[in-house]
Amino acid sequence: MAGLFGSLNQSVQSLHAQSIGIEVAGRNLANVNNPDYARQRVVFGDRGTVITPQGAQSLGIEAKSVQQIRDSLIDQQVSRETASLASLTAENDIYSKTQAALGESIDRTQTTTSPAAGMSGVVSDFFNAFQAFAASPTDVGQRQNLIQQAEILTERFNSTDARLAQVQADAGTNIAADVATVNDLLATVASLNSQIGGLEINAVGTAVDLRDQRQAAIEKLAGLIGAETAPNATQVGQVDVFVRDGSGNAITLVSLASVNNPVNYIGTGLTAGTSGTPIALTSGKVNGLFTARDGAVQDLRDNLNTFAGQIGLAVNTAYNPLSTPGADFFTFTTGSAASTLTVASGLTPVTLKSSNGAAGDNTLAAAVAALASHSFSVSAGDAIDGTFSQFFSGVVSDFGRTVAGTENRLEDQSNITKLVNQQRQSLSGVSMDEEMADLLKYQRAFEASSKVISIIDGLLDVVINRLGR
Repeated sequence: MAGLFGSLNQSVQSLHAQSIGIEVAGRNLANVNNPDYARQRVVFGDRGTVITPQGAQSLGIEAKSVQQIRDSLIDQQVSRETASLASLTAENDIYSKTQAALGESIDRTQTTTSPAAGMSGVVSDFFNAFQAFAASPTDVGQRQNLIQQAEILTERFNSTDARLAQVQADAGTNIAADVATVNDLLATVASLNSQIGGLEINAVGTAVDLRDQRQAAIEKLAGLIGAETAPNATQVGQVDVFVRDGSGNAITLVSLASVNNPVNYIGTGLTAGTSGTPIALTSGKVNGLFTARDGAVQDLRDNLNTFAGQIGLAVNTAYNPLSTPGADFFTFTTGSAASTLTVASGLTPVTLKSSNGAAGDNTLAAAVAALASHSFSVSAGDAIDGTFSQFFSGVVSDFGRTVAGTENRLEDQSNITKLVNQQRQSLSGVSMDEEMADLLKYQRAFEASSKVISIIDGLLDVVINRLGR
């Protein structure tokens, strides 16, 4: 009898263990398309033995724990590569918007083409109009055309600078929104740390679903600001989240269940905590936004201001060689010429001068028209080197090289990130074939345990109800 009851107990324990195996296999299959899920595995073990008059008897099998199939080193590598990819993606996106705002076509071979409506075409049309005016200084139609082309030129500078400024402003808005998301994610990680710590007091590593959620939040943080993690020094299973300052020192953002230093956006960068420690970003989406906004886009605006200022100054000098007050062709503010360049107030086809002499003289008009091919020199006190066309082509080409370089690095980084994710998928991802095989194995073991219980039930019935008759 004791042997039958012992066997019955073993079968019940096996039934329970196999049911956990079925549950875990089903959970794995249900999450086969969940990128944040790490495959789980049941760890079976013997419950020990007991000494009976008949000898040592096994107490049966049990499901000791459910483990996550994760590699912390691969997870960290995925976070790093994800952060680098996010940075380049954000940077490339800003450059695409900048190209549209600039109105110049740029391809990956670093060559540029300027459509007729682009800045280069507008500048060329303006000097061509002066050339035509110089050829027919008394022609009313040419005078009207020149004023019109001048207004088109100034509007082009103004609108292009405004669009580039809007690209920068939009980047700043995105940064502010991303920082809000970062602080929400920091709170999420702290909360998950608390929950995991509470559930894993006596069994580290068992809160597998919460660990999946925490890893997903950590990778989102990395994708935004390149945040890193390290095991907490005092509690096993807990992680600290940190970024670095300009000296490479860690700034802890989350420790255990507390957000130590929320992130702040101060316009020119990010700081952490009430002390305002500057964060040195090297990756993540926010880094890409800063890099593009304050780097290539600002350089483009600066060059556009230089270009507009040189055009305004050169034209005014040729058109008003005596520097007569109120007789300039353009008005603008030094340092922000692209946004302020305008045709002088009151300048109309009637007041337009072709010379300071007779009505048919074209001295001034010819002098302005000649600027189209004039080669400027910084060493001579000019703001640019080369002709107007050469300078602007150089500006656009430099931007084109930046765009091409970013696109090439983005393509390389995409391939690296894909490879690292595939490596993790091969370890932690759910295999349909493997899980179906495990599910079938656990089902058969469950059926076998049920069959043993049924047989023992029949034997007990014989022993208890029939042998005594």
